[in-house]
Amino acid sequence: MKILLTGVTGYIGKRLLIQLLEEGHHVVCSVRDKNRFGLKLFKEKLGQIEVIENDFLDESSLNNIPKDIEAAYYLIHSMSSSEGDFQEKEKISAENFRRALEKTSVKQVIFLTGIINEQKLSKHLQSRKNVEEALKSSVYSLTSLRAGIIVGSGSASFEIIRDLVEKLPVMITPKWLNTKCQPIAIRNVMQFLVGVLGKEFTYNQNYDIAGTDILTYKEMLLQYAEIRGLKRYIFIVPVMTPKLSSYWLYFVTSTSYFLATNLVDSMKIDVVAHQNNLAEQLNIHLFSYQEAIRQAFDKIKQNDVLSSWFDSFSNQFHSRQVWQYLEVPDEGCFKDIREIKVDDEAATLERIFSIGGKTGWYYADFLWRIRGFLDKLFGGVGLRRGRRNINDLEAGDSVDFWRVLYADRDKKRLLLFAEMKLPGEAWLEFKIKNGVLHQEATFRPLGLSGRLYWYSVLPFHGLIFNGMLKKLAGK
Repeated sequence: MKILLTGVTGYIGKRLLIQLLEEGHHVVCSVRDKNRFGLKLFKEKLGQIEVIENDFLDESSLNNIPKDIEAAYYLIHSMSSSEGDFQEKEKISAENFRRALEKTSVKQVIFLTGIINEQKLSKHLQSRKNVEEALKSSVYSLTSLRAGIIVGSGSASFEIIRDLVEKLPVMITPKWLNTKCQPIAIRNVMQFLVGVLGKEFTYNQNYDIAGTDILTYKEMLLQYAEIRGLKRYIFIVPVMTPKLSSYWLYFVTSTSYFLATNLVDSMKIDVVAHQNNLAEQLNIHLFSYQEAIRQAFDKIKQNDVLSSWFDSFSNQFHSRQVWQYLEVPDEGCFKDIREIKVDDEAATLERIFSIGGKTGWYYADFLWRIRGFLDKLFGGVGLRRGRRNINDLEAGDSVDFWRVLYADRDKKRLLLFAEMKLPGEAWLEFKIKNGVLHQEATFRPLGLSGRLYWYSVLPFHGLIFNGMLKKLAGK
């Protein structure tokens, strides 16, 4: 079957692509920028993949969608966007998608959304409901799968729970921790997404999908602690406002402030699935919450996390068009250029591609942590995102507060772009040529504040970059 897959670089989309390829389908991958889409994971299946560039906020960019597609997945989400009204953006994207698909031979569109069971919905869930309505068409059939908390290695919910429980022995928490939800394992989500494909009894239907347990958020935290063998104490107080709760999540976990705000808004409402027999019809065994946690840690221990929520890009990142800077600019830039001869290129390359995350930055890590904390204070991403894989990188991956623009072991080059809050733009590049490691930090300042910033951190660069270079070279 020929299938259009949107959101393919996101947490769900990347995993779904693997499943669809294993099933033998031909998948048309819709991406904002081809440079963002790494084909390394799919080199055995390249004959089944077609990549097209689309921006669903720009209807004119959708003319290249093949007319002979038979099914499509709509996995576009703007929840973490800080730009304007994400509800309006989501609705426009859905309407443009629907009009573009109505010009094709598509029979079924599958939409992954959120469980809706309250009259008064959060902005996030109301937006998801509006998108579902906007996707409905008389030309094709819509199948909506409504999930609550998705638990899996790299999922936003799992990583937030992990951050809270691993870091805080005692938690003073807001009252929304008493809210009920029905989490679902990522493995089950994949089974449902693939299972409904082409099943006519699911056409023009919506289904709540969930695991076996109905839990409060407090119970989810405590059960995670039990699995990890940690003793944790949680005290709920009624005085924490939504704004304070958002800041609490933002500073303790790896989430952005805008995502934290939307999550807190959603967590005030019970998210419990309406019963249906879809799992039985598709022969899907539903996992418990604790089983989902254990499955997530199995993947983490095997260093086999396929995708992570923080690898998704915001609209703001795309609008900056950073992909045009795969070759680092020179004009109007400050540079810190260092080089050193290496004795073992393979070992140095391994260290380069393992940088950040748990490995750290090889020298003066406490200064990197301070910089990450300051970034959080000013609304940035900080260092807590870490990285998806401990010893491999591909274009689009996040590495702490950097984003990978280029990663090629064969060409011995890694290029990072800064996502921390800066009065300008910054790149960090590593490459090995003729037995010499070249390390280049580039900063393009924005106005006077950018120049003052560069000179203020210059003394630290001499310490950090020189030490890092020697460690990478194994000196």
